[in-house]
Amino acid sequence: MHVKELLNQASAYNPSTVLQKVLRSGNVKVALNLLGPAIRGLVLHGGRSSTSEMQANHKAHFDWTYQRTQPEMSRLYEIAKTSQWNATTDLDWSIDVDPFDPRRELFPEQLSPLPSIPAYRKLDPRGQQIQRHALLAWMLSQFLHGEQGALFAACQVTEAVHWVDGKLYGSTQVVDEGRHVEVFYRYLNDKLGKLYTVNDNLFTLIDALMTDGRWDLKFLGMQIMVEGLALAAFGTLRQTSREPLLRELLKYVITDEARHVHYGVLSLRDFYHQLPETDRREREDWAFEVAVLMRNRFLAHEFYDEFYAHALTRKQWDELILSSTYMQNFRKTMFRRLVPNLKRIGLLTDRVRPHYAALGLLEWENERAAPDLTAGDLIRDSDTPVALN
Repeated sequence: MHVKELLNQASAYNPSTVLQKVLRSGNVKVALNLLGPAIRGLVLHGGRSSTSEMQANHKAHFDWTYQRTQPEMSRLYEIAKTSQWNATTDLDWSIDVDPFDPRRELFPEQLSPLPSIPAYRKLDPRGQQIQRHALLAWMLSQFLHGEQGALFAACQVTEAVHWVDGKLYGSTQVVDEGRHVEVFYRYLNDKLGKLYTVNDNLFTLIDALMTDGRWDLKFLGMQIMVEGLALAAFGTLRQTSREPLLRELLKYVITDEARHVHYGVLSLRDFYHQLPETDRREREDWAFEVAVLMRNRFLAHEFYDEFYAHALTRKQWDELILSSTYMQNFRKTMFRRLVPNLKRIGLLTDRVRPHYAALGLLEWENERAAPDLTAGDLIRDSDTPVALN
C-alpha cells in the first residue's frame, strides 16, 4: 500500500501527528520508511484484528557453491544442533499454576508499575492478585506475539543472508521460534487462561521488519533489538517469578535467545563498519526509533484499557508509568544487553548518543555485549537476584 493510500485511510488523523510518532531522531528518510507501519499499527490498529497480512519485500539469495566461509557462524550452528529441546516432553505441563498461591508467586508486585497507581493500592488482596495475574498475561502475550514476528523474520533472514553458514544457522532459529510460539501460547492458554492482542507499537515494529526489503534491517530489528530486549526480559522474569513451570520454560528459551542475539552481532558487526556514512546514519536513527517503539510497548496500554481507562486518561497513565520505579528498572535491565550490542556493531556513535541519553539508556553501554553461549553461565546469570527498588 502506498503512503498516499495510507494517509487517505487515516484521513481522520493529522498526517503531521502521525509523522511525529516516528520522527524522534529527526531523520526524515527513516520517518518516511516507518510511516506506513506506524499508520497501520498506531493509527489503524492493525494488530487488533484476528489476522493480518503484510507484504514482504526482499530478495532471496542463493549460493550454488555452498562454500563454508564463516567459522564463527559454523560454530554457532553446531551449538544450535546440540541444544534443541522438545516443549512437549522436556517441560512438566502437569504442574498446577495457581495465580493466587502466595508460595508460587507468578509476578512480584515490586516488578510491576501497579504500586504506583493509587486505585490499585485501594484494592483488597484478591483484587490486586487478579491484576497481577492479568499483567503477567499481558506481558507473556506480547512475548508470544513477538515470537511469531521472530518466526517470520527468521524465515526471511534465512532466505536473504548471503553466507551458507548463516543460512544453516538461520534454519535452526526458525525451529527455535516455532517452539517458542508453541510454549508461550500453551502456557497462556492452558495455565493463565488469558490472551491479549498484540500491542500497537510491537505490531508497528513487526510490520516494519516484514515489509522492508533490506536484509540487514531485519537482522538489526529482530536479532539485535527485539531478541536482545527479550533476552533481558526473560532473565528478569525468571529471577523474580516463583512459579516452577514458568521458570523452567524461560530457562530453555533464554539459551535459544542468546544464540539468536549472537547471530545478529556476527552478521552485522563488519557490515556496518564498512557501510557508507549516509547509510550507516540511517541505520543509527532507525535503531533509535525502534528503541522508542520497544520502550512504548511496555506502557501496557491493553492492560490499561481493561482496568484503568475509566479512572485515568491515556496521557495520565503514560506519565505515571514513565515515572514509576517499574520503568526505571525496565531501562536498567531490558536495555542492558541491547545498548552494548548496538555499540559493538557500530551504531552507538557520538551523533546518536544524546538520543539514548535522553531516554536514560546509556548506563549499560560498557557492559558485556553479546551474551556467552554456555547454557550454565546464562542460567546462573538469570538466577542472580535483581534489585526491585
